Amino acid sequence: MTHFRSKRLPGPGHGKVVATVLGLVAALGLGAIGDAQAAAPAPQAAPAADRWTDRPHGFASLAGGTTGGAGGKVVTVTDQAALAKYAAAEEPYVIRVKGSLDMDPFGTEIPVASDKTIIGVSDTAEIVHGGFTLDAGTHNVIIRNLTIRDTAIEGNWDCKDTDYDGIRLDTAHHVWIDHIRFSRICDGQLDIRKDSEYVTVSSNQFTDNNKTFGIGWTPNVKTQITVDHNWFRNTKQRNPSADNCAYAHLYNNYLSSQLSDGDPVWTYGNWARGRTKMVVENSYYDGVQHPYQADATAELVQRGSVLRNTTGRHDAWGTAFDPRAFYAYRLDPAAAVPALVKRFSGPQKRIGGPVTLHVPGDYPTVQAAVDAAPDGNDVPVRIAVAPGTYREKVLIPAGKPHIELRGTGRHRSDTVIVFDTPAEYGGSTGSATVRIAANDITARHLTFSNDFDEAAHELKGEQALAMKTTGDRIVFDDTAFLGNQDTLMTDSPKLTTVSRVYVRDSYIEGDVDFVYGRATTVIERSVIRALSRGSDTNNGYITAASTWKGNPYGFLITRSRIVSDAPAGTFHLGRPWHPGGEPDAIGQVLIRDTELPAAIKSSPWTDMSGFSWKDARFAEYRNHGAGATVTADRPQLSHQEARSHTVAAYLKGTDDWAPHAHH
Repeated sequence: MTHFRSKRLPGPGHGKVVATVLGLVAALGLGAIGDAQAAAPAPQAAPAADRWTDRPHGFASLAGGTTGGAGGKVVTVTDQAALAKYAAAEEPYVIRVKGSLDMDPFGTEIPVASDKTIIGVSDTAEIVHGGFTLDAGTHNVIIRNLTIRDTAIEGNWDCKDTDYDGIRLDTAHHVWIDHIRFSRICDGQLDIRKDSEYVTVSSNQFTDNNKTFGIGWTPNVKTQITVDHNWFRNTKQRNPSADNCAYAHLYNNYLSSQLSDGDPVWTYGNWARGRTKMVVENSYYDGVQHPYQADATAELVQRGSVLRNTTGRHDAWGTAFDPRAFYAYRLDPAAAVPALVKRFSGPQKRIGGPVTLHVPGDYPTVQAAVDAAPDGNDVPVRIAVAPGTYREKVLIPAGKPHIELRGTGRHRSDTVIVFDTPAEYGGSTGSATVRIAANDITARHLTFSNDFDEAAHELKGEQALAMKTTGDRIVFDDTAFLGNQDTLMTDSPKLTTVSRVYVRDSYIEGDVDFVYGRATTVIERSVIRALSRGSDTNNGYITAASTWKGNPYGFLITRSRIVSDAPAGTFHLGRPWHPGGEPDAIGQVLIRDTELPAAIKSSPWTDMSGFSWKDARFAEYRNHGAGATVTADRPQLSHQEARSHTVAAYLKGTDDWAPHAHH
């Protein structure tokens, strides 16, 4: 038999339109900068990563980078004990903090061990009456998207007899502090001490505090730190102060509403102390005393910042260093900084949403990333699969819902998950390259393949599934399914359970029963290729539905194209599958508004295993193309009947599921 495989898949590219910085300024509705003093325009910035990336920039990205708990399991914590347990564990973890965690006793600082990501779920996660500490030797830590608040004690403004820090680093390295809201902390909101290195502090809000953000406390000149897009509001000192930093790069920060008690010295913005080399770029100072200052032994370069109603010291001397000699970064215009920082700093719903697990960057296989996803999670976990061919079998078990598999290539053919097991070795289910048993799973921009070569083997069980699903609310968007017999099976856990699958803008190929099962399945705006088996009479069957008789909706193929290189009149649209002779599996298939090739038989439905196709629920409506002739053996829906056989009707269920509405 001759088998035509289709490895070069159709599929449009996906371009991205990136707004310019000036366009962003306009979109935010920024006006003139008033009485600000602005230096010369900022130099052209190198391309920067997405504002929402889960990878750090700046100094935390250097010398091996900072990945946090990537490669470890994802867990969700809702209480102090669980947070403390996973934060202190030896192995890597991505720890999602959900809700408000009140520390007991008051002022408790949770110790954080190496290789951890601590991230708030949505913008409502918070640590109350406590914080975190990273002790000597701790490294590779990411803390993001939290509110840390309320360890201040009434009347104890200087915090001399308390030391309740929001986050404290002591001789730690490779740390990223991002999108945190610090409020009312006694002592420091963020203390980076004792020669900590390779640190980035970005998009945080520092509010309502005296001793806000200090760096140093050592005579050694070692710390390298990036501080960008932070908002210092209603704070007094250390915004930040940098003591003996080898390199301190401060850019696009916003200092406003400075808290002032009339102190002529210790109310200030940025301070380069000791032998610090500091570069300040495109920041915005509004009503700040001593906006930036430097000791005589330090070096401070300032360029491009906006100054409004500032007083006191504006020190700038020496050459400091060139940040671009270390890393690329994007400089936003200083005039845009207030609007940008107000909008994008502090906890964000978008960041606290899907956790992204990178394959193979963090996890060597797709299955390893699936295994890392939390059981029973209710917040999506995204598995980002880099372009390449992954020869493995993947199972998403029923206990791991809300997973998105996403290929990151330009085309779905760039990222392929493939294996070659036939049913002879493990049964039909065991042959599947990918099995999805969980609910609420989405796959995008991927190819699923079973490349078992049935032409080269003589086996009893030649079924070889690329994909089998039994979960509910499954979406395939811009995906491809490659195989021969039984390529795509959409099923449910049992006959009377209804599962729903939505396939859009995708490609499916095969020869025998290659779209089959009992799940309610909509295939929309897709290409279905019926492969020739080299016969002049019968090259195969596109569908084999086993819909439960109590379910009015089985397979709907709509607004699609069926193509084939088989001879004219040699392919069936489908046949009724009664697994195990089950009489209540009364297949339902509707093909509507779809182009059919000449390969389709004039009598396109046929019997199977003693069950007549005429007892099934097979129909067409308003198809077109060379194979769409209407004969006595081709039931057609009436216009009235067609009104109740829409994409929405098939997918709605009892929960009003409507994935098609989001495309």
